[in-house]
Amino acid sequence: MSVEIEQPYVYQHRELVEPDWTRFPGWREITAEQWEDVQWQRVSCVKNLRQLRTLMGDLLTEEFYEDLEKDQQLRATMSMLVPPQMMNTMVSEMTWPDGRMPAPGEEFTRAFYADPVRRYMLPVLSDRRTDWSSHPYATRDSLHEHDMWVAEGLTHRYPTKVLAEMLPTCPQYCGHCTRMDLVGNSTPQVTKLKLAGKPVDRHTAILDYLRATPGVRDVVVSGGDVANMPWKNLEAWLDQLLEIESIRDVRLATKALMGMPQHWLAPETVEGVERVARKARARGVGLAIHTHVNSAQSVTPLVARASRTMLEAGLRDVRNQGVLMRGVNDSSQQLLDLCFALADDAMITPYYFYMCDMIPFSEHWRVSLAQAQHLQHSLLGYLPGFSTPRIVCDVPFVGKRWVHQVDTYDTERGISYWSKNYRTSIEGEDVDVTSAEYVYYDPIDTLPASGQEWWRQHTVGTAEADEAAATTQAAASRQASVDQLA
Repeated sequence: MSVEIEQPYVYQHRELVEPDWTRFPGWREITAEQWEDVQWQRVSCVKNLRQLRTLMGDLLTEEFYEDLEKDQQLRATMSMLVPPQMMNTMVSEMTWPDGRMPAPGEEFTRAFYADPVRRYMLPVLSDRRTDWSSHPYATRDSLHEHDMWVAEGLTHRYPTKVLAEMLPTCPQYCGHCTRMDLVGNSTPQVTKLKLAGKPVDRHTAILDYLRATPGVRDVVVSGGDVANMPWKNLEAWLDQLLEIESIRDVRLATKALMGMPQHWLAPETVEGVERVARKARARGVGLAIHTHVNSAQSVTPLVARASRTMLEAGLRDVRNQGVLMRGVNDSSQQLLDLCFALADDAMITPYYFYMCDMIPFSEHWRVSLAQAQHLQHSLLGYLPGFSTPRIVCDVPFVGKRWVHQVDTYDTERGISYWSKNYRTSIEGEDVDVTSAEYVYYDPIDTLPASGQEWWRQHTVGTAEADEAAATTQAAASRQASVDQLA
């Protein structure tokens, strides 16, 4: 006899559903065949207000479009690019509480404002904070990845691991992108860094460095998003990578597994993955996909089919690296719903949730370290150990640290201190990494009144003015470094 015990979170298996895209006026005539065609998905992305108006018809009020336009002009660090697959997960009968669609106009607009996927894919000005829109120490390249380039696009931060930024574009642009310094089109607020070298020369230089550096065994192949790289070019490069004796793990980073699963279901992609996976297995190399899903509503049957297809093609694993964000997934209910949606039907392993990085205008998304620690605690015990994600803080000049690894934490001022046990590629032997302290900052609005007052007293000028000056100087410095590497 089973006995039901009341728990803080109640698990229930939820059947995945592909929302009906014909609920949007602009897609009423779109067939299932068109929807599953990757080329249709690519050419039908929402890139501007005009296209959003055409898609939405009378669903949204003018207030929302004005709010969005102001953000694009005044705050957005990423240009607008939302694939149909992602748009279709916003405000559907599956996400509306009583299973019906909200009425056009004010009711739909309220639901659209509240939608978690909308909040990070189509940010509006009223989302942003007006007191501390940027942290005083926010920077364009908050993780200093470009400072650690050993070849253009190749970040060597960890002793045995590198990040290869193969290209500066994605099939979708997330508002909170940690690589907003490089990825996507320039916005009125941000002139993007431009890669100077030709792609073939950059990719060759990356391989040359890896051949000459046998201490590296693990390569994250990213960008941008590898789904935007022609498969024949990516496969040719992966073939060369797999010939390097020291390489033992290769991770393909693609949000498009969720944002545009049609790419990973296309026959030429599936056949190509099968070829690369066979070669990786023969060499004893772990080949995996790392994707980026932030909300349970994003996991649909097409996403599950794409993930399962990749596993059947021979990948070792498909793992999720989400980002912890206020208003998106900052409750244990939301995080656990997402983890079970990933694991139950899509066979995607919940792996990490990163605390949102300290880029400009991101304070409304970021959470405090204390809240992240609480959420980590609340996840334990519900999922298998191998599917219990770690919430991590990506500390500048350090790297990923589990939120409970903090050394000391001043909760009044929101300043946490971290340590590490290795040198990055820009630290010499004279750096004593065992005693050095590295700093991370909570969003100031989450601090007690005394802590907020401390920051007001210790911030020179306005946060926006300081950040703008620092951003201009840092961007010029990084562009000079890129030109030199090229």
